[in-house]
Amino acid sequence: MLSSFGRWYQETALIKLIAVGLIIGIVLAVTAPQAVPAVKIFGDLFVKALKGVAPVLVFVLVMNAMAQKNADASDAMKPIVTLYVIGTFLASLVAVSASFLFPTELKLQITDAKIAPPSGIVEVLHNVIMNIVDNPIHALTNANYIGILAWAVLLGIALHGAGDTTKEALKDLAGAVTKVVQWVIRFAPFGIMGLVADAIGTSGLDALLGYAKLLVVLLGAFFFVALVMNPLLVFFKLHRNPYPLVFATLRESGIYAFFTRSSAANIPVNMTLCKRLGLNPDTYSISIPLGATINMAGAAITIAVLSLAAAHTLGIHVDMPTALLLCIISTVGACGASGVAGGSLLLIPVACSSFGISNDIAMQVVGVGFIIGVLQDSCETALNSSSDVLFTATAEFSERLKNGTLKSEDMIPRNR
Repeated sequence: MLSSFGRWYQETALIKLIAVGLIIGIVLAVTAPQAVPAVKIFGDLFVKALKGVAPVLVFVLVMNAMAQKNADASDAMKPIVTLYVIGTFLASLVAVSASFLFPTELKLQITDAKIAPPSGIVEVLHNVIMNIVDNPIHALTNANYIGILAWAVLLGIALHGAGDTTKEALKDLAGAVTKVVQWVIRFAPFGIMGLVADAIGTSGLDALLGYAKLLVVLLGAFFFVALVMNPLLVFFKLHRNPYPLVFATLRESGIYAFFTRSSAANIPVNMTLCKRLGLNPDTYSISIPLGATINMAGAAITIAVLSLAAAHTLGIHVDMPTALLLCIISTVGACGASGVAGGSLLLIPVACSSFGISNDIAMQVVGVGFIIGVLQDSCETALNSSSDVLFTATAEFSERLKNGTLKSEDMIPRNR
């Protein structure tokens, strides 16, 4: 019996198993809420496992990539980073435009959230720089991906002149860690079941009804960027129908990120998808963890929309130069947002300060963000994480297009 189930589980496409886990989680939350605490363990275990393996995966793969060959990967990173920055800035423009077209107001109440947000953009940049020179053990322990990337690159460059035996050992280690990641991801259906059951059983949808208009603006901006703006960027680079690749990344990266609500936890998922797209591992082993840190279109949208909602609530007039400044602040602030659930909300006070809004009021806005986070943060992370793969693939496919080697089937993930 167990062997038959195991065989069926291995042979069934993972996306189908995830759909089954999703349905079971919803049914359990609605019909048997007393079972939710027990099922929740699967979700916690899945996210914990992803977060546990991700720092090691990034460190080993980047170090191996830099040790084996780094010149091509270094050149390939430039267009990817360019797409990351442009995508995040355009997302902030979409958010500001949506906020002007559909102004929303908040029911601000005093919250008890004890959170210490950054005092300004200077502090955000200072924190990023300090993360780069973090102790490597501390960086690995605390999942500081900027620090992990920095140390992995430096060690990889230092090992570039090592002997063949050392390089082969690094390659084998990278392969072993990748295999462990594949094992973890295979248990995603159980994790998704636990996560969705806990989300619905704990929060439900009642808490969201009071902020329906705000959610419509936020989700509308997320979907516009995912389904209109990002495809336009891809089409501009490839001059081909972008939607097969867009839908593939949303389906096979966005769904995971929606439930884990963590770009960092989704790094192993994205690396697996890049492999199935046939991308260069020397490139995506760097671009994916980097994207989980700086490619934050969803975070830019959240910061801009909630900050402007606070301004509308207080009757503050926002002119076009100030709105443009908000786009820049949202872009820079989003790049400093942590790759964990709710990371973008702590940057809202930074944006609010550009309107002269006090920190006390801004922290109430942060409290609103946590209330709607069950949908807002999930969709934000799905957009952030799926676009990491989308832009990485777009940059590499663009080079193949110039060389005349890009085929239509390249834009569709291969079977596992």
